[in-house]
Amino acid sequence: MRIANHHVPQFTVLFLLLETSFAILAVYLAAYLRFPPEFIHYIQTHDNFFLTAVIFAVILIFSMSALGMYHINFHKDLRGTFLRLLPALLLTFILLILGFYLFPDLYMGRGILFLMMINATVFIFIARILIYKSSDSALIKSRVAFLGSGELAKECYRLALNSTSYNRYSVVGFVPMEGEESTVPQDKILVSEGGLASFFQKNKVVEVIVAVSNRRGQQFPLQELLACKLAGIKVIDATAFFERETCQIRVNTMQPGWLVFGEGFNQSFLRAAVKRCFDLIASLILLVLTAGIMVVTALLIVLEDFGPVFYKQERVGLNGKTYNVLKFRSMRTDAEASGKPQWASSNDQRVTRVGKVIRLLRIDELPQILNVIRGDMSFVGPRPERPFFVDKLIEEIPFYNMRHSIKPGITGMAQVRYGYTATKEDTIQKLQYDLYYVKNNSLFLDLLIMLETIQVVLFGKGAR
Repeated sequence: MRIANHHVPQFTVLFLLLETSFAILAVYLAAYLRFPPEFIHYIQTHDNFFLTAVIFAVILIFSMSALGMYHINFHKDLRGTFLRLLPALLLTFILLILGFYLFPDLYMGRGILFLMMINATVFIFIARILIYKSSDSALIKSRVAFLGSGELAKECYRLALNSTSYNRYSVVGFVPMEGEESTVPQDKILVSEGGLASFFQKNKVVEVIVAVSNRRGQQFPLQELLACKLAGIKVIDATAFFERETCQIRVNTMQPGWLVFGEGFNQSFLRAAVKRCFDLIASLILLVLTAGIMVVTALLIVLEDFGPVFYKQERVGLNGKTYNVLKFRSMRTDAEASGKPQWASSNDQRVTRVGKVIRLLRIDELPQILNVIRGDMSFVGPRPERPFFVDKLIEEIPFYNMRHSIKPGITGMAQVRYGYTATKEDTIQKLQYDLYYVKNNSLFLDLLIMLETIQVVLFGKGAR
């Protein structure tokens, strides 16, 4: 299913609904254990009881998300669940106490609060065990078939078997096309008798993935695919399949027509206004929360080599216009003494000792808050690149210039899911995340990326 254009597996939604329901139940059970004879009377006289239960559930789910507890396959790691659930409960407790302080009418008492935490711990483990037992069940696997048997179909097949999302697939097989060299397992080749629609219905296929490189031949079964769609069988192409499973738009399978006629690419005035409000609110909050960290960072940079604290560098922003990005200096002052721009890397020898730490924790990016407030950048968006590299990459990589159709960001999907760019191949991988964000950007997706950014800062990796 899709939430604000972003692809969200139904299994993930069920997972969240189950744990949210258990969190609310933990509050009701706490009240029952605290006041067994007066349970009904207590709920009726506490005007905001249900609201408090819902707020507790939302805060708990947020805390667990921020600590990476919805990482793919993390629900199977019960030891890891315990190690991260404890700090998640601590964060929940702090946020809940803050909420009680700001809104005293929500307060329930220390006894109930203590029991809520115990109940939530037990219920979360029960939920994880239930999810673990059902995650590999055939009942939640979608039966899919591929039209095509070449390299593109083979790549889709590998992705279906090793999905990086909560989607699970049972691959029925491949329908080969004439003139295409088969590279898939031969025991998975399907021989259709009659029309494709009746054949797929007979084999209980719910989705057909069109993985054919050349669709202009007379043998391409366009009418039969239309019959499949009319029969209730979902039909998608390989580009849409990659987009859904990896949150990437593959440039090697994408056609310009798919960009023109496909959904997404919402650049409306309303979306721009919402994003600008979000940028200002998030930046001002972050500025207040990190002011002390930035002062300490500035002192450490000066003490290490007595060089400048900040550095400005020209970057390419919205619609190709350049601006000066502001960051904490993390490299030596002679990092580009040759005068020629160089790619940054994760183990760059030009990085100072303080620079290694602030790059690891993303502290070097904090001064860009001022760029966001000025309107040069957004809080979430593609990473801004230098004009020297942009000019080369636009010539070498198709669709690269599309990432400049929105403002660059302090953090973004490519930054948290891929890391530093050191080669052309790395740039293509990150571009595929950037294109997904440009196509499907929304406030919902911005919030998800911010949660992944927190995970990167805390644990060195994001949601995938």
